[in-house]
Amino acid sequence: MSTHVKIMATLVPKPGKAEELRTLLDEMIGLSRAEPGNLRYDLWQDQVAPARFVLDELYADADAVAAHRATPHFQRYLSVINDLAERTAAVLTPIQVA
Repeated sequence: MSTHVKIMATLVPKPGKAEELRTLLDEMIGLSRAEPGNLRYDLWQDQVAPARFVLDELYADADAVAAHRATPHFQRYLSVINDLAERTAAVLTPIQVA
């Protein structure tokens, strides 16, 4: 039995980088959703702080996460994200999920 893996990442653009950040995140959506082990890859915007974005990712299992992290689009994301945003991420394991 495989265990789904959820990743929740909060991203706040660095000064002057909001547009670049949004472009990068938009580029990631279609590419990540097309991955075989990806079950969800959604971008959310905070209603109170519109510059804050949340990525809601769900993968079939840890192997799918590893495959995502090995893709060229994720490697590109990784190479620029620290210049564009402050980022916190949580990698989650389900306990009681409907």
